[in-house]
Amino acid sequence: MERDVYGEALYDFYQLQTLQEPLLLHSSYGDIEEMPVEVFFREQDDFPELEHIALALCDGHVLDVGAGVGSHALFLQEKGVKVDAIECSATAAQIMRERGVQQIITGDFFELQGKHYDTLLFLMNGIGLAGTVEGFRNLLRHAKTLLSDKGQLLFDSSDIAYLYEEYKIQKPAYYLGEIEFQYAYKGTFGKPFRWLYIDQQELIRIAREENWVVQILYEDDNDQYLARMEPRKTAAI
Repeated sequence: MERDVYGEALYDFYQLQTLQEPLLLHSSYGDIEEMPVEVFFREQDDFPELEHIALALCDGHVLDVGAGVGSHALFLQEKGVKVDAIECSATAAQIMRERGVQQIITGDFFELQGKHYDTLLFLMNGIGLAGTVEGFRNLLRHAKTLLSDKGQLLFDSSDIAYLYEEYKIQKPAYYLGEIEFQYAYKGTFGKPFRWLYIDQQELIRIAREENWVVQILYEDDNDQYLARMEPRKTAAI
């Protein structure tokens, strides 16, 4: 069984408020970066403007997807919003429980069935769990099964084309926003995983083909943006 090194690092930080060794993230574009684990435990005052906008737009029953240790879910919960937090890391889910998140689903978003939400929230590039462009299409199709009639998706992503120039590496034959990552902590490597960063043009193209309406609500200076999507309503015959 694969070790949940991401969850282990989160739990160590939660217990000690520091890490003896860094949580490292290896990437397919050649970089190894140290993950600032404290960012997952941010308080309201540390949320960037993009996240404050997204959280203010959460409506009705919310599903916080890839909720991590629950910072956004706790914020919404304290505002009186009905929110479920779904997280595939059992260790992260346990931390959420200890931090006071009330409604937690431990598991895979793509396997969630039989529930309906007014808002699906994917922050900190949570939409990346789609992994690939084809995975993003699957995510949109699955989202339709979970959304109420007036449901919406809220998420941020970014255009990372600049990385290929910065690291002087050849662009891949597949979509360049599909990156492979692997966590490493205390000498142990986690399971490699694909993560998707989707630029606005690609997003709008796929949304149109999958019959969704897109609004770009916010953009910053780092090619990061906040998007709102809802299924296109078909006129009654």
